Amino acid sequence: MSQIVPRWEWRSFAGSFGAAEEALQPADVHIVESDELYLLSAPGVGIVKVRDGLMDVKRLQQVDEHGLEQWVPVLKAAFPLAGDDLDIVTAALGLSVDVLSARTSWSLAELLSDVIEPRRDLRAVEVHKRRARSTLDGCMVELTDVVAGGWQTRSAAVEDSDPERVVDVVGRLGLAPRPNLNYGRGLVILLGLGEPRCAVIDVGTNSVKFHLGERAADGSWRTVVDRAEVTRLGDGLTAGGRLAPVAAERTVAAIADMADEARRQLAVAVVAVGTAGLRMAADRDEFVDAVRRRCGVVVEIISGEEEARLAARAATVGLAGPGSLVVFDTGGGSSQFTFGRDDRVDEQFSVPVGAVRLTERFGLSGPVSEQVLAQVADEIGDGFSRLAGRDLPDLLIGMGGAVTNLAAVRHGLRDYDPEVVHGTVLDREEVERQIDLYRTRDAADRRRDVVGLQPSRAEVILAGACVVRAVLEALGTDSLTVSDRGLRHGVLVDRFGARRVRSP
Repeated sequence: MSQIVPRWEWRSFAGSFGAAEEALQPADVHIVESDELYLLSAPGVGIVKVRDGLMDVKRLQQVDEHGLEQWVPVLKAAFPLAGDDLDIVTAALGLSVDVLSARTSWSLAELLSDVIEPRRDLRAVEVHKRRARSTLDGCMVELTDVVAGGWQTRSAAVEDSDPERVVDVVGRLGLAPRPNLNYGRGLVILLGLGEPRCAVIDVGTNSVKFHLGERAADGSWRTVVDRAEVTRLGDGLTAGGRLAPVAAERTVAAIADMADEARRQLAVAVVAVGTAGLRMAADRDEFVDAVRRRCGVVVEIISGEEEARLAARAATVGLAGPGSLVVFDTGGGSSQFTFGRDDRVDEQFSVPVGAVRLTERFGLSGPVSEQVLAQVADEIGDGFSRLAGRDLPDLLIGMGGAVTNLAAVRHGLRDYDPEVVHGTVLDREEVERQIDLYRTRDAADRRRDVVGLQPSRAEVILAGACVVRAVLEALGTDSLTVSDRGLRHGVLVDRFGARRVRSP
């Protein structure tokens, strides 16, 4: 090759990049379309593709402390391939040298039929790209619509010879927490080649949740690990206040442990999101920096609206049908609502009403009187003012720890079973029954005896049940359907999934 120009690259894949997309598509954007054949390998370390009839291979040169990757082109050759060119392709695909020893030269057709197609860990896929290219602070940036193997997604990228400039631009775009995935890894995940694993860490006000999923070729996800650790990050927190040092430290430790578990389980990428507790905290940037220094994971603090969108995307899987729909997710510090019809989202918002804050304000971890519960109802009602005057939805879906625990108690589950909980219908009578059950018991002892109630939820379950009752009353409906799929599932699908290409 006449010239090798190594560049530092950052790239990520998602259905949408939110507000960053406007900056990635300025008025002077240059549109480039191409069709390429990628040769993908689950164990591979290089990027191998055929474009304009030429074999094109890039090799990973190095990875810096920010996770940026420096790629260098090492081959651009016409077919048939022979000699050193074959060695380069073999190494990039992670194959042993004897795999291509049957011939001294290989045409593209021979390479596909004799090497790629017989192996389950290799795949050739046609990829169509529509790139919107421009420059930002001297860096090349692009937003690309990608169609591959019947799936469609988007990719955002920033490239430059100066890694610090790439880091600055990625940060300006608000994309630093997104996983850096080169085209090889991104397409392997998209197509489920080798059943790649991806991990999500959901940093909530009351608990940290960890989900590790394995993507299959049909786009479905198999749960490998799904667990939560109650860290009470929001203990004593008020809007604009600082996180309690002990609560922050135990939460950082929990995140680091989950990140280590993801790596032990061979996850190809880890993403983390923070919700209401971190949105409120004045020292949220210090917390994010502490996590990054501890385990290399960057926590993305998402807005309430984004939290609602992601949660709703997960919650509706297998439950939603035609008609109007409301999805709500009640957490420790806030509640998110999504309103829509069929596959359309019409409105999303978040309100600062959560179980941890209510528990602390009204002392709901122990026995309380009917008078106190009336005060709680008034407080929640004020926070739910945006629900007033809404039409009765055809379906109301509830999600989050409070709702799933109410369902587990209804079924008397000594061992939590997500498949039993998912799709459970909770009516107002059952919610009222459980409120009466918890309001006469203290969290330290008698609530923990309730079959189906997770001990870590004993302190906040009464507040959570009151929130659920308030939602039913505000929307004028007598029941809700429970979704066991939470924010972490929505993040997994949004960050690592894709949508089927619709037939014309």
